[in-house]
Amino acid sequence: MAVTVRPLSAAVGVEVLGVDLKRMSEAEFRAVERAWYEHSVILLRNQQLDDNHLLAFSRRFGELDPPPNQERGRISPPGYPDIYVVSNVLDRNGDPIGALGNGEAVWHTDMSYLEMPPDASMLYALEIPPSGGNTWFCGMQAAAAALPDDLRRRLGTRRVKHDGTYNSGGYLRKGVTPTDDPMKAPGAWHPAILKHPANGRPTLYLGRRRNSYIEGLSRAESDALLEALWAHCTQPQFLYEHVWRLGDLVMWDNRSTMHRRDPFDGAARRIMHRTQIKGSGKPIAYAA
Repeated sequence: MAVTVRPLSAAVGVEVLGVDLKRMSEAEFRAVERAWYEHSVILLRNQQLDDNHLLAFSRRFGELDPPPNQERGRISPPGYPDIYVVSNVLDRNGDPIGALGNGEAVWHTDMSYLEMPPDASMLYALEIPPSGGNTWFCGMQAAAAALPDDLRRRLGTRRVKHDGTYNSGGYLRKGVTPTDDPMKAPGAWHPAILKHPANGRPTLYLGRRRNSYIEGLSRAESDALLEALWAHCTQPQFLYEHVWRLGDLVMWDNRSTMHRRDPFDGAARRIMHRTQIKGSGKPIAYAA
């Protein structure tokens, strides 16, 4: 069966058909890679992967990043330090086997608080609740292309401070001093509009809203501009909602998407294994 793609939404994402990730040829991999570069999010359904298969596929894209510093430290399956467990499940001692619980995960870009954030993340569904826990993606290249002129002028070539105090579930990262002052928060500065290194297109790069700050503006001016940018980016025409099935693998480009998660019933089980592709370079500003 030839590799084909079909759109998931008008702004972001495609489903890739005709690929078994355990037996993927080099030509098939290149087709998958092209789809990811072009559409920012790829979905491959009905995969049957163990952790070794997941790591082997992930490493075809580059060196892996270790999991992020979460509220309880880095949580990985025994013997697999490059895999990050996202789960609300507790072990027999009542301790969590993963991170982020069952609550909402707010809009964010993975680990953008680092000087060199990961290029990509992928999530593989091992157990899913009967409902809830859907993952939403925002196409930041489409949002950049449709950015109103007045917002573009106000933003110019400014950078955004990306906060590393709290994770997307709102939990304080282990070892970090709590603050809601963007001047005191740990994090990195990145161009608000960056140039995608693979396809050359401009993409808005906001990270997450909490503790963000736009350089060169007063706090009030920064907050007002950020609110306008977030309202623009999260309009329905730029979004894709993914309803998970067992065996789904979703990979997204952190340079050209944001994502969030719906909450779900804490009595239900959800287990996902995630990997991250190490950054190939620092985000660079787009020059019009």
